[in-house]
Amino acid sequence: VQLVESGGGLVQPGGALRLSCAASGFTISSYTMSWYRQAPGKEREWVATSFSTGLSPTYAGSVKGRFTISRDNAKNTVYLQMNSLKPEDTAVYYCRAQQITTYWGQGTQVTVAS
Repeated sequence: VQLVESGGGLVQPGGALRLSCAASGFTISSYTMSWYRQAPGKEREWVATSFSTGLSPTYAGSVKGRFTISRDNAKNTVYLQMNSLKPEDTAVYYCRAQQITTYWGQGTQVTVAS
């Protein structure tokens, strides 16, 4: 079982990035999939969740209207489209899969700086 995040990098304020989280060893279609982030010196915080039941995604207030979580069950991949990025979005971004068992990815670094 593995979750592998990709797509992070350095971007200027106002820019955009799309993160991907590719799952293997299980099928995400029956899992609640979420993105979290952890900035230096801070605790890990929840960013967004996509439900397996078809409920609308939910977002942290700090990213609502700027970030979009989506999933492609055929590709077994979850995405996080991040627009209008701000320096305070700088963090390591983690993917989480939750059902009876919870899985975490290793994280991908996102740095927003001019």
